[in-house]
Amino acid sequence: MTIRPSFCAAAAVLITGAAFAGIPPGYYDPAAGLTGMALQAALHGIIDNHRAISYEGIWQAFYTTDDIQPGNYVWDMYSDIPGGTPPYLYTLGDDEGGSASREGQGYNREHSWPKSWSGDQAPMNTDLFHIVPTDIYVNNRRGNYPYGEVAAPTWVSLNGSRLGPCSRPGYSGVAFEPIDAYKGDFARNYFYMATRYYTEDAGWPGSPMTDGSQLRQWAEDMLIAWHLADPVSTKELDRNEAVYAIQGNRNPFIDHPEYVLLMYDPLSVEDEGWMVASLEVEASPNPFSASVCVSFELASAGPVDVSVYDASGRLVDVVLDDAMLLPGVNSASWDGCGGQGGRLPPGVYFCVVEAAGASSSCRLLMLE
Repeated sequence: MTIRPSFCAAAAVLITGAAFAGIPPGYYDPAAGLTGMALQAALHGIIDNHRAISYEGIWQAFYTTDDIQPGNYVWDMYSDIPGGTPPYLYTLGDDEGGSASREGQGYNREHSWPKSWSGDQAPMNTDLFHIVPTDIYVNNRRGNYPYGEVAAPTWVSLNGSRLGPCSRPGYSGVAFEPIDAYKGDFARNYFYMATRYYTEDAGWPGSPMTDGSQLRQWAEDMLIAWHLADPVSTKELDRNEAVYAIQGNRNPFIDHPEYVLLMYDPLSVEDEGWMVASLEVEASPNPFSASVCVSFELASAGPVDVSVYDASGRLVDVVLDDAMLLPGVNSASWDGCGGQGGRLPPGVYFCVVEAAGASSSCRLLMLE
């Protein structure tokens, strides 16, 4: 059986223990075993009715949702250059608001899902899962244009974001294309919005990218591709926890990236043999340094596969391969080494257990 996880990628910050283990027990139980619209409806019920904040409260929220430490700098996805030197940095509070005639003159509150698409209605207009701090000038250039892919830009920002006619099939109007390193972030923000406001979009004007709260087909196809190409990062994991602390709800597509295909393209998941999880898997200690024990309970005897994948979805080790195990609680130990025997670098990994036609998984954090 082939499993294709697309999960957490390493980023420039370290995952804290609190951020790593933040999903409350049972939080996603109502969504277990569901696909398609049934899954979207269940997830909507889980994340609905969040604690809305005021528009002014967004400035304060940025101190925990979008800060780069040390330095109290703003994590601006429209100016950041991952692995390189950004053209400018903003200090939280000191550089907020105002106007700008060029880049580097301040940051403001970017509604990545523009307010005009929902009629500037509450609580969407202050929902932190789609509101991020960005350079004022770049934000203004983006305006309320859809995200897209731009082959022949008419303008390019200092970090490489592009504005111009969309080259993605299905839409040829003006679009804004963020850099590749953050496309998955924005895609998962949009999947959240389509799910959080599912059936709650009466009066939303929509846009070339959206029909009410739902994605148009060209946008859905593009964002799924972005999601798969740019897996969840530690930045997103930490931000998910920070927003959860404020709003009381979570982004399911950060916690469970597999929900994207299960919701939008379940037939492709079934074609690959990726079964809906019904198997409880736990790991301890987690985070770990030397080794981690993965435990699971079987209802009946049978063959079990236990595999470990890295952040990009690449298989790095097979812990058990068709091992015949007895009913009850079983476990397997992983020492952090790859299939060739060498110690793997610290970071986020993903353990998948397959047994009796079901599969389940858990995230692992290996320390130095």
